[in-house]
Amino acid sequence: MTEKSAALLNYLKSSFPSASCTLSFRNDFECLVAIMLSAQTSDSSVNKVTPSFFAHFPNAQSLSEADIREVEKDIHRLGMYRLKAKNLLLLSAELMKDYGGNVPKTKAELVALPGIGNKTAGVYLLERGHIPFLPVDTHISRISTRLGYASKDENPQHIEAKLEKAFPKNEWIFLHHALIAFGRSVCLARSPKCERCTLHKLCSYFKKTASTTGK
Repeated sequence: MTEKSAALLNYLKSSFPSASCTLSFRNDFECLVAIMLSAQTSDSSVNKVTPSFFAHFPNAQSLSEADIREVEKDIHRLGMYRLKAKNLLLLSAELMKDYGGNVPKTKAELVALPGIGNKTAGVYLLERGHIPFLPVDTHISRISTRLGYASKDENPQHIEAKLEKAFPKNEWIFLHHALIAFGRSVCLARSPKCERCTLHKLCSYFKKTASTTGK
């Protein structure tokens, strides 16, 4: 591990030692659905709709038998709710047909399901299976660019591969959670709170801002 990666890891461990997933769920099915609903939506917004949603649709069977209008009604406060409702119905039907209503346990099986991409599969497996993955969201992508792990035009899977090479495998799950916490609270997209960060020497955003403002 490089000096830069060690500095980032040490900062995250001191600043966000208890970082964890902020979605609320009680089982495999709820976890997968909550992650799908969180696309381009805050976890807090998802947590506001899932109690009612899971009361109406507690498992894949009940969801597969639902009318799409009922599903849309439960999640209409979330972004892209129509697309999410469609994918949830397709997903639940597929789970019933091929897996007896259960959620599969491998990434290859997960990404073959409707509405499940690399990030959703990775987040599900690290949360429910405690399998080391480092899926990249908008926060992790932004931080990786600012700290020089990736360029702005790289896609999440390329960034994920670079981060996995830069850090020990036993730190991937922690890094996923801690980088998101860092991005939500300090390394914001706009007006980041650089005064709360000790990674100035590594950060292209800070260097650019400092040279512009003369700080």
